[in-house]
Amino acid sequence: QVQLVESGGGLVQPGGSLRLSCAASGSIFSINAMGWYRQAPGKQRELVAAITSGGSTNYADSVKGRFTISRDNAKNTVYLQMNSLKPEDTAVYYCKADFFTTTLPREYLEVWGQGTLVTVSS
Repeated sequence: QVQLVESGGGLVQPGGSLRLSCAASGSIFSINAMGWYRQAPGKQRELVAAITSGGSTNYADSVKGRFTISRDNAKNTVYLQMNSLKPEDTAVYYCKADFFTTTLPREYLEVWGQGTLVTVSS
């Protein structure tokens, strides 16, 4: 069984910063892409940022220049540094990982975290 555990959410004032972390554990042979998604009330879940095992990244236009995604492959952990936060960044942030299982034949699966709430408000 594979699980993702997120941390780092909370309440922050506009213009402030937060750092989210997401650690994967369980029967993981290797992780390909990891990403952060968010879902605001009444809206669909959207991609915020993603990173491959090689370090290639992509970002939603709305967060470019403000958010930075990074990962520690040795720790199976992905981070999201969020700066210059705006009220419209308020959402539940979810981590996702695409990985190969340890069992043979290997399966390529995806797993989601439980979500962490980020609230940007004065």
